[in-house]
Amino acid sequence: MVVPQLRRHLPANVESGAAQVMSDLVWGALALMLVIEGVLPFLSPGMWRQMFERATRMSDGQIRFVGLSSMLVGVLLLVLWR
Repeated sequence: MVVPQLRRHLPANVESGAAQVMSDLVWGALALMLVIEGVLPFLSPGMWRQMFERATRMSDGQIRFVGLSSMLVGVLLLVLWR
């Protein structure tokens, strides 16, 4: 986001260009996530099915812990990347 004081000194297309870059990054990240998510079911459908069955037997707390852990690792990777 452009600082409001600087906005009046910048051409109008600078802010829209930044929005386009952000949009491209989000779509690229989503596409990469879908590719990574699809690797295991493609390479080993039986193992994927077993993992899915185990996940259905997990408690809500265990699923939340896995989700929280995944988010924290993702945030850590983003911080290290930036």
